[in-house]
Amino acid sequence: MANLSLVKKKELSSFRKIALGTWQTTYDPSIYGTIILRMGKALDYIARFRARTGRRLTVSHLMAKASAMALKECPEANAILRWNRIYLRQRIGVFFQVLMADEGEEKVDLSGATLYDIERKSLLEIVDEFETKVALVRRREDPALENTRATFQKIPYLLLNLFLKALSFFSFTLNLDLRRFGIASDPFGSVMITNVGSLGLDTAYAPLVPFSRVPILFAIGEVREHAFAENGRVSAEKTMSVNATLDHRVIDGFHASMIAKVLREWMENPDAHFDALEESTKQPR
Repeated sequence: MANLSLVKKKELSSFRKIALGTWQTTYDPSIYGTIILRMGKALDYIARFRARTGRRLTVSHLMAKASAMALKECPEANAILRWNRIYLRQRIGVFFQVLMADEGEEKVDLSGATLYDIERKSLLEIVDEFETKVALVRRREDPALENTRATFQKIPYLLLNLFLKALSFFSFTLNLDLRRFGIASDPFGSVMITNVGSLGLDTAYAPLVPFSRVPILFAIGEVREHAFAENGRVSAEKTMSVNATLDHRVIDGFHASMIAKVLREWMENPDAHFDALEESTKQPR
């Protein structure tokens, strides 16, 4: 008699197959931390931005810009491990995780879109580029991603670990351009952002993805009203948790504190940092 009564799950998504091939044992360098941000001014800024530009700005866009600026202020955190040494990236890329539900609830998948050089771009540019890329991803019309997804679907389960290790080795350790083999160039950028607030969660810590070589992952929670104490007074404030998973081989407490400082300053004082909102601007698409 079997110890457990089990039924093998069939028809796994491409993301689930990648996950099976990614994590094996608990030799994990992850460190975790959460900062609570006051979001009242950010929500007001988003509303004014939408009214004056016609663009659907979101908290994720603000976080992407603020994260890029944090890496600009702390370039040592914009890094990748190769040959057991730290290499600093010359560009900043932000990877957004995107939920795919086009094949029904039983086949929910994850994909993503990466934007580069966000620290140099306006929010208008970020929103437009993000919407264009996500639309392609959700229509499954992004050539690089679709080629990569198709490749993973063909890999037998027993070879997933070996394949992902080899892919990471050739792409990052050897730093080879594999686009001619259907593998996107630098698909994950410097930092990953996932919006767990869209799932109704305040706090969640997402795992680092070893083959991506990305040392920073932010899971942003749902904006909710909480009691907030400051200077001996308690008030109702709109707040949001930013839950960070960091690779301790690259990031230490000093880097984390610098990143947290920039995130707090930008997100809690949006008018001082993000695009200036002029009364007369409603820009055409």
